[in-house]
Amino acid sequence: MNKMAMRVFVILALCWMTSANAARHHLTYITTASSGVTSFPEYVAVGMMDGVVIYRYDSNNEKAEPRQDWMSQQSSENLEYLNFNTRRCKINQERAKNRVIYLKERFNHTGGVHIVQWIYGCEWDDDETVKPRGHYQLAYDGEDFLLLDLETQTWVAAKQLAGNIKDPWDKDQDLTEYNDFYMNQYCPKWGKKLLDQGKSSLLRTELPSVSLLQKTPSSPIVCHATGFYPPRAKLFWTKGEEIIKDNYAEVLPNHDGTYQMRARLKLPDLSETWESFTCVFQLDGTNLTTKLDKKAILIKWKPDQTIPIAVSVAALVLLVAAAAVIGVVMRRRAGKSAETDSNSSEEALNPLNRLTKAPAHVGLDMSPSDLLVEPQPEAT
Repeated sequence: MNKMAMRVFVILALCWMTSANAARHHLTYITTASSGVTSFPEYVAVGMMDGVVIYRYDSNNEKAEPRQDWMSQQSSENLEYLNFNTRRCKINQERAKNRVIYLKERFNHTGGVHIVQWIYGCEWDDDETVKPRGHYQLAYDGEDFLLLDLETQTWVAAKQLAGNIKDPWDKDQDLTEYNDFYMNQYCPKWGKKLLDQGKSSLLRTELPSVSLLQKTPSSPIVCHATGFYPPRAKLFWTKGEEIIKDNYAEVLPNHDGTYQMRARLKLPDLSETWESFTCVFQLDGTNLTTKLDKKAILIKWKPDQTIPIAVSVAALVLLVAAAAVIGVVMRRRAGKSAETDSNSSEEALNPLNRLTKAPAHVGLDMSPSDLLVEPQPEAT
């Protein structure tokens, strides 16, 4: 079950990171709190760097465990990061459970499966010509509930019941300043440190092997590219110089940390020249082309199940719910970031302080920044 959950979370982050810009990086956190799911932890949190899971925490183990070799190294930075996230998740674990109860009461729900999810983080460009951008989304039972609009620094209520929560959050000036600081400065600063630590793995490039596959002589032809990294790739069919629409492939994870894609082509008519069709794989300026050749097609191919068909109900529910969380692409913030040029201002907004000083009562009337807490990067 844990392996299934990990793959679900990877797919979610890949769905959110739709950009193919080679210079763009993302630090993303996904948190899931559930009730009524008997075979899945009540609380699960993962941290992801450029779509790669770097740690996982759940309410069964209660420990932020590294998921990459470079995160397992006993450096002071890694230990600080993992230990902090263990403490943070333990605190938020109970709060998240109470948030599920709170929303169940708001929606007049009693039994059954219910899920609250958060996805938040930031993205930035290597050349720093574009200001960092952040995102924060909250969903309940697979439907958007609250979104943070960074252009206006206000919350968007996706449900009528969210209005009672949106209004006090919009009026909270401390929260607005905190979100601005976290999304535009704090999160990207820590993300750059993680990227530097894992650069030998995160910044590598691996090209795929490409095959032409077919289940039966009359079924669509599949162009399968597997073993590539990073995941910001495209795979599609062309006819002559024209791209065939509606055949772009979805990026899916492999077991070894690489990725795969499949693009399907409807069987050409007998009147068409097969050699005019080409499968094109693109990654960071590299193009790999494979001409459609009957002799090169592997027939009687049985597709691997990247996500097993016989998944448990719990994993399926989480996948559907989480897909809805990331269904809305946040509008990018165009305004200037607030400047913090003194140690005192950083100290006032330090998420460590927000964590320790957060109120003990429960419910979504608490600041969402209680969940947005990361270890303070060392001063540079």
